[in-house]
Amino acid sequence: MKLTILGGGGFRVPLVYGALLTDRAEGRVTEVVLHDLDAGRLSAVARVLAEQAAAVPDAPAVTATTDLDEALRGADFVFSAIRVGGLEGRAEDERVALAQGVLGQETVGAGGIAYGLRTVPVAVDIARRVARLAPDAWVINFTNPAGLVTEAMSRHLGDRVIGICDSPVGLGRRIARVLGATNPREAWIDYVGLNHLGWVRGLHIAGRDELPRLLADPDLLGSFEEGKLFGVDWLQSLGAIPNEYLHYYYFNREAVRAYQQAEKTRGAFLRDQQAHFYEAVTDPGAKALDVWDRTRAEREATYMSENRETAGAGERDADDLSGGYEKVALALMRAIARDERTTLILNVRNRGTLSVLDGEAVIEVPCLVDANGAHPVAVAPLPDHATGLVCAVKAVEREVLAAAESGSRTTAVKAFALHPLVDSVNVARRLVEGYTEVHPGLAYLK
Repeated sequence: MKLTILGGGGFRVPLVYGALLTDRAEGRVTEVVLHDLDAGRLSAVARVLAEQAAAVPDAPAVTATTDLDEALRGADFVFSAIRVGGLEGRAEDERVALAQGVLGQETVGAGGIAYGLRTVPVAVDIARRVARLAPDAWVINFTNPAGLVTEAMSRHLGDRVIGICDSPVGLGRRIARVLGATNPREAWIDYVGLNHLGWVRGLHIAGRDELPRLLADPDLLGSFEEGKLFGVDWLQSLGAIPNEYLHYYYFNREAVRAYQQAEKTRGAFLRDQQAHFYEAVTDPGAKALDVWDRTRAEREATYMSENRETAGAGERDADDLSGGYEKVALALMRAIARDERTTLILNVRNRGTLSVLDGEAVIEVPCLVDANGAHPVAVAPLPDHATGLVCAVKAVEREVLAAAESGSRTTAVKAFALHPLVDSVNVARRLVEGYTEVHPGLAYLK
């Protein structure tokens, strides 16, 4: 089975390959093709993968190419983890937004819109090529903003594109662990929303919802990441556990202030950190896997550090530093390729699951996965406060898609202005001006 990884020179690719190395069953991935526009990055990542595979018999063969069509032909699965504009683009997204006093995070608020506007046209081109060159392939999208990009690609690939994210998985794992579940994989997580905008409303173990027990115990509730981040009182008020990215909404002023005062934005930190990694791996004597592992550990330890500092949440727990999206990707591929039925939280088309959104809207919910793809599970309606946020952000995503399709600058301004975290139409206009100045990829907006 052939897996093509778009963004194959990306720093997190070894996580995906490492997960593949654990799969020894019949029908496993035997061929991995890395695609990236940067041959130097491809070479660096290929070195890491070679060291990973050194002690593994019959490890999946790895090839690399800068030719997209060549990479796609014959693929059974396409894993998309591209970053249009690179980490320099992310740093610019943050800088332009913070200069206007609004959030520049890569998936939330102004930064997420800017990233979406330059990513959607590229993702749509990829979707069209997949439909032409590998019509039977399944596309697993990890490209951010994941929900928005998955919806853009679904207009050309239908249900054969599925978005993944590690945030709901990590959240569910933490809750299950705190509640004493001996096997967190046996817990049913009642989670619903959009990517980076969802809530855990129940966690069922052996048929019993244990979330009320957690919410009623302040010590237990305050003992894990989200309890420290949001505060016990706020979680009890919500009656649910929000995805960590909702901290940007619920504590927006504090988050913006912390990012403005930081020595470096997250994008600038990652840009410099990964530049050092790619440079270090060019040394023929370097142990590429060790360099990558040290860099990854630093990256994970500093994740959302400004938010945790604002909340007084302290450092991340050691159990939360191991990632998780690569495990979701492997479980998804296994379920489809071998008809090994499983349940995963995924980004898929709504199909009536949430009545407040139309059927084509991509949402993030538990899905039953089999050889025919991912099927969203029926969920109870969201409470009004959550419905309001979901509908508002989905409306913004639709304006981003419309702007990317039409090239309308006016529609792009509308997308920014309608976002709950952008507080002025004039700010929205200045954001579009600022982003089109620094991003050549937004020259299509007229």
